Amino acid sequence: MKMNRLTTWIGIAMVLGIVVGYACHALAPTPAAAKEIAGYFSILTDIFLRLIKMIIAPLIFATLVAGLANMGDSKTVGRIGAKALGWFVGASFCSLFIGLLLANLLQPGAALAVPLPESAAGLNLKTGALNLKDFITHVFPKSIVEAMGANEVLQILVFAVFFGLALGHLHNQTARSLVNTMDEIVHVMLKVTDYVMRFAPFGVFGAVAGAITTQGLGMLLVFGKFMASFYIALAVLWAILIGAGYLVLGKDIFRLLKLVRSPMLVGFSTASSESVYPKLMEQLEKFGIKNRVTGFVLPLGYSFNLDGSMMYTTFLALFIAQAYDIPMTLTSQITMLLVLMVSSKGIAGVPRASLVVVAAVLPMFGLPEAGLLLVLGIDHFLDMGRTVTNVLGNAIATSVVAKWEGAIDPVPEALAEADEALPVPDEPVAQPA
Repeated sequence: MKMNRLTTWIGIAMVLGIVVGYACHALAPTPAAAKEIAGYFSILTDIFLRLIKMIIAPLIFATLVAGLANMGDSKTVGRIGAKALGWFVGASFCSLFIGLLLANLLQPGAALAVPLPESAAGLNLKTGALNLKDFITHVFPKSIVEAMGANEVLQILVFAVFFGLALGHLHNQTARSLVNTMDEIVHVMLKVTDYVMRFAPFGVFGAVAGAITTQGLGMLLVFGKFMASFYIALAVLWAILIGAGYLVLGKDIFRLLKLVRSPMLVGFSTASSESVYPKLMEQLEKFGIKNRVTGFVLPLGYSFNLDGSMMYTTFLALFIAQAYDIPMTLTSQITMLLVLMVSSKGIAGVPRASLVVVAAVLPMFGLPEAGLLLVLGIDHFLDMGRTVTNVLGNAIATSVVAKWEGAIDPVPEALAEADEALPVPDEPVAQPA
């Protein structure tokens, strides 16, 4: 489904949810009756949540294995990869920490006071039960089948790393055939994700209608506060990313920002970083970065350097905890940051990948997955901010690694200025990876 069409339907569903929810809230004789009516709307939300959870295991496994198997093992690739991953890890931690810090400072969900869904009682997960020993041992799977069946994201990641590296070191025809199969599985799962997202308007309608039936229109003010708080956090992240780029690139960072302005605009309008990949690569080459660096670091960044999306995961998780009035200790928040640091890797190009990651991590900390549906109606507008930040972060990361490698050729300023005059494509459409 085209992103602009999906966005239209989600917007319609959100408006209908508001109207229907307000009518039900006004007509319900008692709060108990309103809660019972909201329970019928939850059928749609439960189905959508199940569909989201259905795609988690195969998607993470296939994307990570395919990426590692195609990475190569030469010394040059290893050196460039190590520098790139070093930057990615630093940027990822910074992004997650900013999300955690500003969510605590701005408290975007503190006034919502949503009642805890009854289904959460069966989760039997307590934040206090998490400790370092259990966390470390639980990361390593005893059965990949069991890990996939239970959607244990970290265990799937561990097995995928071993499997992908082993597959990448085998150079026979059978191994290459298996790598190609993994690539095709990625494409299939992305198509499945596209099909799942077609049900999003129904999930949005059920979520908004159910929430307003029980809470009334007052909760819409929280949505506004949440969006404003999130974009404030993005502004802080932009300042830090550009500042870090300035330390390495110097004044060239401003020329880079001018060059990538066009792909950033396209990414913002489509909410898909994949749709601007060819244009971004072209602009980075015009910045002077050699093809061997751009061709390796940029695809790697699309899998491991989603700065905006990663910041959103901690921000959203804490918003959900605040909305349901579930206290989280500092230790639990830091542990969640580390879990998200790992589990957010390897799912580039997935529409609304952040929701998939958060859906997988929430149960580990006793937070209800139903909290995702509180923001699903406005997620596209949040995704626009996440996407443009991802594009900026990958442009800066690729340029920094190229600078460290001495792989940036001097480019006449006139060429950069001429490139800025190129028109932005009309009505771009998001394409799955």
